[in-house]
Amino acid sequence: MALTKHELEELKRAKQALENPGIAAKLSALAGSPVEKGMKMLPARLQSTVHSATETALNKALEMAVKTLGARRGTSSRDGWHRIAAAVSGAAGGAFGLPALAIELPVSTTLMLRSIADIAAAHGEDPREVDTRLACLTVFALGSPRDKRDDPAESGYFAVRSALAAAVTEASKHLAQKGLAKGGGPALVRLISLIAARFGIVVSEKAAAQAVPILGAAGGALVNTVFIGHYQDMARAHFTVRKLERAHGAQAVREAYDRS
Repeated sequence: MALTKHELEELKRAKQALENPGIAAKLSALAGSPVEKGMKMLPARLQSTVHSATETALNKALEMAVKTLGARRGTSSRDGWHRIAAAVSGAAGGAFGLPALAIELPVSTTLMLRSIADIAAAHGEDPREVDTRLACLTVFALGSPRDKRDDPAESGYFAVRSALAAAVTEASKHLAQKGLAKGGGPALVRLISLIAARFGIVVSEKAAAQAVPILGAAGGALVNTVFIGHYQDMARAHFTVRKLERAHGAQAVREAYDRS
């Protein structure tokens, strides 16, 4: 059965969000200067801080995904509530500056994962299922800025999904057999590493925006509102594609996606 006109419109909107995330432009507008300028203001040691904070945040998110995500299938997502909570977290981080990133990022990432799970449930998925939980976690790999030198065929939405597919399958088997054992295991470490490589790019841009001296606590709240809004957009688009794949099959949706 072919996709309906309404479904094709849904898919087109999803593709627009997934292939043109635009978070750098939003952060630049908020900071009053290009993100690249903010990057130059960051201390050299920050990259190691971002890497460490990103992996810590994703590991905590994985733990929450495995242990505590519930099921609210078919209900509307509570995007506004999660944005307010993320803004409060960002305000605290903004008040203490970049050194607070290691503390603030795991909190905001956990809030974002809760919101992503809500969005998954609103699109007909069950966050109690391992497949859905890992799909929620992989949203953090979506929507990172694309380098102008990148081949679109290798850096688009389906390319990212393909790059993560083997790691997601291995992680799913590990969780089914052993659960979240202490130390995680190679399968989970590999998945977190792959997601962190992309999530860290956006975290660096967030840090660059927060590095602008005039922002402070209020700016930190606004930056986090943009930050969570970005991943809510990615989640809605991702779970729209997955919903259509369940109805029409992956191949039919991929062909329609490429044509849209």
